[in-house]
Amino acid sequence: MPTLLSAARAILAALALAAIGRQLMLHVGASYSLLNFFSYFTNLSNLFAVVVLLLGAFRRPLQHSDRQDVARYVSAVNMAVVGIVFVALLRNVDLGALLPWVNVVLHYVMPVAIVVDWVWLQAPASPPKAWHLALALVFPAVYLVYVLLRGAAIGWYPYPFLDPANVGGYGGVALYAAGIFGTFLGAGWALLALASSGILQRPRRHALR
Repeated sequence: MPTLLSAARAILAALALAAIGRQLMLHVGASYSLLNFFSYFTNLSNLFAVVVLLLGAFRRPLQHSDRQDVARYVSAVNMAVVGIVFVALLRNVDLGALLPWVNVVLHYVMPVAIVVDWVWLQAPASPPKAWHLALALVFPAVYLVYVLLRGAAIGWYPYPFLDPANVGGYGGVALYAAGIFGTFLGAGWALLALASSGILQRPRRHALR
């Protein structure tokens, strides 16, 4: 029988997929670019989180592996930063056609749930390593390069703080990028340290059986 944790992961993944799917329908209905929709870091990070949740929900007990834990860690770092950046930089920004309930699911519920899953509900199969933090920084770096190159080519940026026209040029973009990189580094280190310390390991072994 699936554990309560597996069921919770499956339900959370379904909720996130429903939120992304509903917003995608509105996006397509308004004849907006599909590539633009999938150029939001929030959407990409939530989709990755859904994959990780489903892999965890339907795994067999003996299939818990280091690779799965690396994926869980990277997802937790991404989602932590999604939540932090939204609250710090985008909470009071006009979100256009983004539905309020979709906003809550993708920017609040999912970041909290994914981080809690990592730091409390299931201990890693083995202590995380420093290179996991380096790995977690690869996707955000590639994403930033993609957004800036594509934005320069078509004049559209998914976030106002990445648009040179909104922040006083590329110097302003560089300052925001440095701040967000610091957020990734801090969140990644904190999540790594919590898992490596073993402080939360004992409660997690007994959680949601």
